[in-house]
Amino acid sequence: MDDFYSPLDGVDQSLIRQEKDKARKLRKTAWWQRKTGQGRCHYCGRKFKPAELTMDHIVPLTRGGRSVKGNLTPACKDCNNKKEAMLPMEWEEYVNHLADK
Repeated sequence: MDDFYSPLDGVDQSLIRQEKDKARKLRKTAWWQRKTGQGRCHYCGRKFKPAELTMDHIVPLTRGGRSVKGNLTPACKDCNNKKEAMLPMEWEEYVNHLADK
């Protein structure tokens, strides 16, 4: 299956590990506590307990994103799992497609 595409193709795994470590550290900061304090998912807008929200990379690590404050947002597990490695434009198209059904 040489033509199978994986979002991890060509991605430096050591860089991914470094960025995930940065994200883990940011999760422990007052900044992240403020971001999740209202318990709102960035994508669907539903309310959750702050501890139930995940940290999503708006531009995924596998697509060149980094673990910096401007690229991190609270997301419910459902949205984060569905978004996977989508870029913001791809996610918007996906959501619009679902709404059109």
